[in-house]
Amino acid sequence: MADTDRRNQTAIKQFILLGFGDLPDLQILLILLFLVIYMITIAGNTLIVVLVVTDRHLHTPMYFFLGNLSCLETCYSSTILPRLLAGLLTGDRTISVSGCLTQLFFFGAMASTECYLLAVMSYDRYLAICKPLHYVSLMSTRVCLQLAAGSWLNGGLAIVLFLVVISQFVFCGPNEIDHFYCDPIPLIKLSCGDTQLIILVDFILACVFTLPPFLLTLTSYACIITTILRIPSTSGRQKAFSTCSSHLIVVIIFYGALMVVYMLPKLDSLRVLKKVLSLCYTVLTPLVNPLIYSLRNREVKEALGKAFRKDLAARNTENPRS
Repeated sequence: MADTDRRNQTAIKQFILLGFGDLPDLQILLILLFLVIYMITIAGNTLIVVLVVTDRHLHTPMYFFLGNLSCLETCYSSTILPRLLAGLLTGDRTISVSGCLTQLFFFGAMASTECYLLAVMSYDRYLAICKPLHYVSLMSTRVCLQLAAGSWLNGGLAIVLFLVVISQFVFCGPNEIDHFYCDPIPLIKLSCGDTQLIILVDFILACVFTLPPFLLTLTSYACIITTILRIPSTSGRQKAFSTCSSHLIVVIIFYGALMVVYMLPKLDSLRVLKKVLSLCYTVLTPLVNPLIYSLRNREVKEALGKAFRKDLAARNTENPRS
């Protein structure tokens, strides 16, 4: 009898991502908004990666991690926005079970990796400000490569363990996911049978793979702020804080929205608020990352200006005035 029920439960082959389908009057506006955001996100983060790779003045640990973060944000937004735009344009919001799990893998891997990268970047700023005499030896090229590789590998490992467990489940009706991407929480609700195991696994993985980098980030910035407050001159404090303030803004947006969404009570009255807040860490963070770092960072602006002048000179050489 149990086997018969299990076979009947496997009838669901696809999900429906409700997304923003309940806002038909705003579909055109949402399409234009998300399209512009996606284009700016890809262009901005790609530009930062190119600048970090090509400009030798940016070949430092801070910009190496910034390049990794920009590369991550490009992949992150490409996991969410193209599928969202396709659903808004065509009206087809269905996604196969395998496609949903694939999106969940890339989303989870990128989100977990970002937690580690933000922690690594905060640790880098901690060494630069609090341990300046030992910074070069502590943050060597080898250490930078190990920290970056560890961030990517740990991010992928976290979601793989989750998918190994959830892939053993079958999904019951209804097949509607009230979100604009395959989020773990509504997906767990659609799984058949006892979900206590997957909920426990999700909680343990969240604690093991996201709590340590979050605590490391908080600790690093607590030490940074304490060190900055001890600087006697006002100009010295401002200069020290300017080197990490842009990173701090990204951290607050990312962790703040992430924690609020997953800590709010699971009430239907809050589902719209959660959906809007989810845009902060899936759409807003990848967008503001290049804007914050380019507009608030002198060295990046200088590298960008140098690149434009070099490109302009090359164009003038190719097309001299007759």
